[in-house]
Amino acid sequence: MTDSLNATVRTRANVYFDGKCISHSIELADGSKKSVGVILPSSLRFNTGAPERMELVEGECRVKLPGSADWAMYRGGQSFDVPGQSAFDIEVTQTLHYVCHFL
Repeated sequence: MTDSLNATVRTRANVYFDGKCISHSIELADGSKKSVGVILPSSLRFNTGAPERMELVEGECRVKLPGSADWAMYRGGQSFDVPGQSAFDIEVTQTLHYVCHFL
């Protein structure tokens, strides 16, 4: 994504899981919120507050979404949605660059 936009970027990084996930928070002029980050190869469980869409820019992972017994593969150029007040499991096999859109 190489768009120019009017936004506030929090320059202090959000660092999770001992540095396996690092992101920066962005708030757009319309009030919508996003985070842009990287997840290193690992197996992690994320909890969600608001519903979110994970847009994968580059990399590869397996994801187990809430209510699913099966894992699904995702790669750069794909996305998946996660309900609010839930959790999902992710296994990153190739460093994952992502944009998280809070819906």
